[in-house]
Amino acid sequence: MPKLIEEPTVIQSAGNKPKRIEEYVGRVNTGDAGVSVARMVSPEGWVEPGQKPGFREITLVLRGLLRVEHNEGVIDVRAGQAVVTSPGEWVRYDTPEPGGAEYVAVCVPAFAPSTVHRDDG
Repeated sequence: MPKLIEEPTVIQSAGNKPKRIEEYVGRVNTGDAGVSVARMVSPEGWVEPGQKPGFREITLVLRGLLRVEHNEGVIDVRAGQAVVTSPGEWVRYDTPEPGGAEYVAVCVPAFAPSTVHRDDG
């Protein structure tokens, strides 16, 4: 039987400014370790620490611009576009443009603080 997820769990974010993370599926909201699906709303000027996550992340931008810095350069992902990062790949996300950004992140396996491996400092 299909399971309705009536509301997400709001999770605290990392970064220099508050970002809203709404987990619909994942370790916190549904107890699912295999995949997580979360809606993110980040303000203009938000920057997250660099990381080498132990999961694959598929990010679909709904509004604004999500900048993805990686070892070989930078990818600007705009509304209607998506980006896929691989486990162990160093990345840093930010939302530099006015109005910030809204996007959906899907992580396989599910996001966990212990597997994101953020840079120190």
